[in-house]
Amino acid sequence: MAKYQEPADLYPHDGAELARKLIDDLGLDVGLEQAQPDQDHYDPTSRTVRLSPNNYSGHSLTALTVAAHEVGHALQHAEGYRPLLLRTSLAKTAMVAEKFGAFALAAMPVVAALTRSPLSGVTMLIFGIGSIAIGTLVHLITLPVEWNASFERALPMLKSGDYLPAQHLPHAKKILSAAALTYVAGSLASLLSLYRWIAILRR
Repeated sequence: MAKYQEPADLYPHDGAELARKLIDDLGLDVGLEQAQPDQDHYDPTSRTVRLSPNNYSGHSLTALTVAAHEVGHALQHAEGYRPLLLRTSLAKTAMVAEKFGAFALAAMPVVAALTRSPLSGVTMLIFGIGSIAIGTLVHLITLPVEWNASFERALPMLKSGDYLPAQHLPHAKKILSAAALTYVAGSLASLLSLYRWIAILRR
């Protein structure tokens, strides 16, 4: 994405202006705020699109494309896109479960030693694996949610509104792919972690 941050004054409008126009044109009841660097996201709880400083005030191809991507999430929410709603619901549970799960896995050897019961250790291991599984599920659901926001929402909006010249659209697609695939690494890491703990349980 950094490649397309330059030139920084490529378009007359910045990311925030495009996001606001898209939000208004779609008739969405959604707020718009500046976020911390590299924290572009849509918050379904407060119904707010948040753009990092470079994308909020920037006039680059990346700024406009990322703005459209985040508005795409807002449109998903407004239309009741089920994978997004499921991810939002599971994410809250996963945050709590992962904290307890990490504690359970860390404490498992100590508890097993103190109780001198293999069953207690296995129980905590199963609980820990379950918490990791919830996080893994959130990651897996995130992938189609991001892909839909990029190519079923953002790209059609950019095309239909003629916000980008035709010759810039192939580059916008690369940015949208990057935005959608940001979570692939996290998903793979989560799957590997889950597999590792399941392998331990099966020993």
